[in-house]
Amino acid sequence: MTTMNTDTVWAATRAERRRLVATLEGITPADWDAASLCAGWRVREVVAHLSLPYRYSGWAVARGLLGARGSFARFADRAARSDAAVLSDAQLLQALASNVEHPWRPPGGGPVGALSHDVIHGLDITEPLALEGPPVATIRHVLDGAGPRNLKFFGVDLHGHRLQATDTDWQLGEGDPVRLTAKEILLVITARTPLPGR
Repeated sequence: MTTMNTDTVWAATRAERRRLVATLEGITPADWDAASLCAGWRVREVVAHLSLPYRYSGWAVARGLLGARGSFARFADRAARSDAAVLSDAQLLQALASNVEHPWRPPGGGPVGALSHDVIHGLDITEPLALEGPPVATIRHVLDGAGPRNLKFFGVDLHGHRLQATDTDWQLGEGDPVRLTAKEILLVITARTPLPGR
């Protein structure tokens, strides 16, 4: 794991938010209803989830967690589905576009956590729609913040394998080398796609 400059990461986060907004401005109504890489969520549910920190107060989140018996995953799923059902494409897009500069950070995640949230869920949208993803340098910031804790969170086992990026100087794990692009590696370690050969 590499120590990163907070200003650099924050600049990358703002740039990624702008990039994703511009991407969403160009998709069709059918695309908004297309399946994402998040199981059970369409593109609109992913955008609802991305914009949740900007639309919900701390009290609203606390109430939602209480109703979900303390499970953030359950709360987030319920919120994404209910919000996506009542908010229009334009409203969801506006929630992102008007909060590019928002200082939100996930609890315990810091600046890299905020960038990771935007990049990973952005890929949940752009990959199934065959749209351009983030630049390699942005993905590299996310990978630099990744480690065993993240693999455990996503339930990914790299035992006996070492992931090596082909488009930047980055690797993770020990064992037989698996050479992939930075984007492909991020999709593997977040359980969006399987490790090749498994």
